[in-house]
This record gives sequence, structure tokens and C-alpha cells, in this order.
Amino acid sequence: MSLFCTRSAAIFGIEAHPVHVEVDMYASGTTRDFVTVGMPDTAVRESRERIKSALMNSGFGYPSRAVTINLAPANIRKEGAGFDLPMALGILGAMGMVENSGQYMMTGELSLDGTLRPVRGVLSMAICARTLGIPNLIVPAGNAAEAAVVDGVRVFGVGSLADAVRLMNEQASPSPARPAPGLDQAGGCTAPDFRDVRGQTVAKRALEVAAAGAHNVLMIGPPGSGKTMLAKRMAGILPPLTFEEALETTRVHSVAGTLSKGAGLLTQRPFRSPHHTISDAGLIGGGSGTARPGEVSLAHNGLLFLDEMPEFPRNVLELLRQPLEDKSVTVARSAMTLSFPASFMLVGAMNPCPCGHYGDVAHECRCTGAIIQRYLGKLSGPLLDRIDLHIEVPAVPYQELRGSQESESSAVIAARVARAREAQSRRGFYNAHIPAGRLREVCELDPAGERTLELAVRKLGLSARAHDRILKVARTVADLGGEPRVLSKHVAEAVQYRNLDRNYWT
Repeated sequence: MSLFCTRSAAIFGIEAHPVHVEVDMYASGTTRDFVTVGMPDTAVRESRERIKSALMNSGFGYPSRAVTINLAPANIRKEGAGFDLPMALGILGAMGMVENSGQYMMTGELSLDGTLRPVRGVLSMAICARTLGIPNLIVPAGNAAEAAVVDGVRVFGVGSLADAVRLMNEQASPSPARPAPGLDQAGGCTAPDFRDVRGQTVAKRALEVAAAGAHNVLMIGPPGSGKTMLAKRMAGILPPLTFEEALETTRVHSVAGTLSKGAGLLTQRPFRSPHHTISDAGLIGGGSGTARPGEVSLAHNGLLFLDEMPEFPRNVLELLRQPLEDKSVTVARSAMTLSFPASFMLVGAMNPCPCGHYGDVAHECRCTGAIIQRYLGKLSGPLLDRIDLHIEVPAVPYQELRGSQESESSAVIAARVARAREAQSRRGFYNAHIPAGRLREVCELDPAGERTLELAVRKLGLSARAHDRILKVARTVADLGGEPRVLSKHVAEAVQYRNLDRNYWT
């Protein structure tokens, strides 16, 4: 036998596309040629050296004939070291040392001694194998728990090339990998507790509203007032991931290569906090070669915290406008266009001016009006319109800081948030994502609420988008109170969360 085929997959976005690895051998005098075709990148072309050493060091030897490997289809780019294992097994199949390749999809990076290293995107490959009806998936042992969460595919985690050969030749009968402990067996949330926060009653109420309706929030206050402390505790009051959310979130992190070795499904909502020096590709996704997910996608179904927002380049912040509206990111390249999910809650924090003391009665602000406006101007009006709640976080008075009264724990707040989200789940969407066509139905106002909203829109000069977001926040406030209808008091509370941008930006 001189022609043999194995199956693998290439990752584009968060999807895996099947790839046939065709291996042919032919006589070529005394020269041992090794050619890879089918648009391989540098990592794939370099695999020939890894494969040669792995075959020799695993005791299989290396053929004296020339080897040509075709990665089909040939019109899409193949990236990464995950093709090492299928290419090596294809060579062994062409040598007559491996059988039964049609029942397996495989991936893995080879070390020179023949052991296997984990690769990215294995969860998407498992889903691809199930879709194609391929019953078995061979992956490095470090990826086995991740891939095993997909039903309908038997996942075998192997430690070396020799183990994979024994498995395919039915010389060994290992048990399929089992998924890591399920969501119901996972440990509790590791986020810090709201009980540690002294004072800031208004800010904590606003963050509870934001968590209950999946709203975006911006906190403005002087240095040391607790903005970062509050943001880091928001993950502790969010409801746990559903299985579907966990699967999609884990796929993103699998493709990005950020999963821990041996990890299965992510059990906690992501909390991403990029530094303000991040590039546009780092935030949104992209990069050279095949586009990779950025921070907005790594925060999918979780929180994206931007501390000191005006310190981010304005062009980077403006890129947030599309994912905040569409809940996805589209990255266009000359060869293809990829989409990444990006349904996240944005939590921003900033000082009111460069020195941080504008409006602080305890400290003198030394910034001129022009400097303050230039600083605040880093956040454009359209971006602010997409942030539902704008709240002030003032310095904590000494009496509250040293007081003995305990704050509510995250568990107590999380219980109220969970009840509010249960009401939203019956409608089929979170309040922040209410479709425009159902806004009037879901956010029906009483007559007093209509008057309150009309007065706010006229007095504050709110845009149509801000009007809709006030309605959605008011619906969340009503859900927290267990009210079936949005009342005037709910609208009034929602309106107060839109006052701050008018105080600072006008």
C-alpha cells in the first residue's frame, strides 16, 4: 500500500472544517523527499522534521521512499501543529502499519520522542466529528476531558504516537475519555464577596440591576473609591452558566488556546480585564494569518472590565460599538470572513478627570476645563449611548469605612438576581437583549410611567437608543421587585442611571 488517508480538521473562527490528509509514497532514487501541499503554513511545513524524529524514536523507522502529503481541500489555509499526528499515522498507513483510519478523526502535536502535546480547538473538532458521523476521535491526553463533553463521539486521549497506532490497530482497548465534572458538580464561584465593600449602597444597587438584566455599566469616581473592587465582585452575583452557554464559551477558549490542561467545560462566567495598552486586534480579534478571538469574544457570556477607560486609545474603544449592538464580531480578511460570538456585559471604570478629583469636595482638582473635556472626550456619545447605566462612585466617608454594619453578601444579592433572570428566561431573552419589535409589549408602562419617561426624554435630550435602554433597565428594576408591569418608580430609577453622562459630558 502506498496511498493512505486519515482525517483531521482545521479551525476557522470557532468552527472546525474537515480536512483529509492524503499520504502517497513513491520511489525517488536515493533521495528522501518529504513534500506537504494544500496551503500549509510554516508550522505545518516544519512538521516533517518532528514527524521524522517521532517515527524513528518510536521504533517505526522511516520509509526510504519519497513522501507527498496533500491536505484537502487545498483551497483553505492549514495552520498549527495539530496535523502532526494525522500526517504521521498517514505515513505509517502508507507503510502498511496502520489500519481502520476511516473510523477516526485525529489531532495532536508530536514531540521528537513521539509523545503528544495538547492543541487548541479540540472541542470544535469533536462537534465536527459528531456532525460528520465519525464515531471516534483521537486527541492528546491533555485534551481528552475537553473533547469528551460532546455526546455521540468516543474520545480517546493518547499519550504518544505508539499509543495511537495500537488503538487504531485494535491492539489495545482503552476506555473512552469521560468528561470533567459537570456543571452541577463544579465548585462555587471564586469571585470576591460584596460583603467586603464598605458603603457604596447606590453603586451596589446599580450593579445588581446591571447583573439582573445583563446591562452594560460605567462607573465614574475618584481614585480609591472602590470602582475596581466593585467590578471584580460582579462575577459573584451572576447566575451560573447554562450547559449551552458553557459549551459555546468553552469553544471560544478552546480555539484561543486559553483552557487549562485537562480542563473540561468552563463552569464560571469569564471575567476579562485587558490592559489599556491593548491593540484593536487584541480587543476585537484578528491578527496575522487566520483570525483569532479577541478579549470581547473571550468574555462571551461573562464580563469585560475596562479599567481607566479614557486611557484606552479612542479608536480601540470605538471598535466596541458593533459587538455591543450585535453581540458578535465579524473579522473580514481577503481569503475569508469569520464571526466570533461576543455577548458580554461591559463594565467600565474611569476617573472624572486626569488627576481624578474633579467634583471631589475633599481634594482640589488642578485640571483645566479643556483638559477635562479632552479626557472625557475619549468616550464618544455613540459609545456612551450603548452603556445602559452610568453611575457615580464617590469617595467613601470615614464613618462608613470604619462602621460596624455588615454589607450584604454576594450570595444574597445573587439570589435576587437569579429570581429576576428566571422571569426573563420565561420571555426567552435577557432584558438588555429585548428585540425592538417586542419592546413595547415587554416594557408596557402605566400612565404615570409614561409621563415620567416623557419628561426625562424631553429634559435630558435623550436619543432613541437611550430611550430604549431606559425602558429595558426599568423592566429589570421591575423584575427585581417582582412586578409584572413597569411602574413610574421603576422608570424613575432607570432614569437616574442616565443622568451622569449629562453632568460630565455636557
